[in-house]
Amino acid sequence: MRLARRPFLALTLACACGASAAQDKPPLRILVGFPPGGSADVLARLMADAMRDAFSSVVVENRPGAGGRLALAAVKAARPDGQTVIILPSGPMVLFPHVYKKLEYDAVKDFTPVSLLAHFQFGVVSGPASDVKTLPGMLAKARADAKSATYGSPGLGTLPHFMGVMLEQSTGVPLTHVPFQGGGPANTALLGGHIGYKFDVVSETAELHRAGKVRIIAVTGGARDPQVPEVPTLRESGVDMEATAWFAMYAPAGLAPATLSRLEEAVRTAVGKPALQERLRGLGYQPVGSTSRELAAAQRADLARWEKPIKATGVSLD
Repeated sequence: MRLARRPFLALTLACACGASAAQDKPPLRILVGFPPGGSADVLARLMADAMRDAFSSVVVENRPGAGGRLALAAVKAARPDGQTVIILPSGPMVLFPHVYKKLEYDAVKDFTPVSLLAHFQFGVVSGPASDVKTLPGMLAKARADAKSATYGSPGLGTLPHFMGVMLEQSTGVPLTHVPFQGGGPANTALLGGHIGYKFDVVSETAELHRAGKVRIIAVTGGARDPQVPEVPTLRESGVDMEATAWFAMYAPAGLAPATLSRLEEAVRTAVGKPALQERLRGLGYQPVGSTSRELAAAQRADLARWEKPIKATGVSLD
């Protein structure tokens, strides 16, 4: 009987060890402040799939509303145990503090930076109403005819709005901002010849550019975009300006160093996977997978970068 019991005991111990290992891995809840199917949601689900090895379960929870502010408020209120995080674009963390009179959160004090996941950049897009082929050509035409320098954005207080203001400040050339109710109407106005230009995410415009329906005359990042490698950067076009956006992961403030280290390692391992990198590049993103300190530095730099152009507009929202 003792011999017969040994395989049973071995199996029992193996099962117990397996259960213990599973219990050692905590669950992870990723909040997204935007509806399913949007860019932040898609990225969060890609990250969730790539991080499953490090957690007992990974769930993506959509909390849309107020441009991501509702989800941020929920993360702020969550326990700092490393089991609740948010994935979001940079706007709520670097623009909103300058734009909104009252925020439900402090973008620096209420959160723990985990990792900058990916960068993406914008293009200066010329429409059918404009015959310019380069950024210097656009600026020269704007100097000669101020009415030609109209650019559209998805709305007042959006990143494309402030990119236009930053371009004005960098060149001394006045541009006329035309806000729309979303990116779709702005794109329709550009294609219809009602505005001359717009700032748009390169991945959203690259196909129209290749089809010859619009022309991306410059990209806003520090290097050319692989989606449109023939298009020069702003600096290559003679303008001392650089402006990109990013997606990042944050946790509640007060995260223990060991918990942050575990989260950071899980994220960086996930972003380092070739399959995920391929998917991100296919979406027009440049994979990063930074450290917590690097994300904190990037956030501080962008908070400072956008303060001047935002203040110049006088935009202040409730």
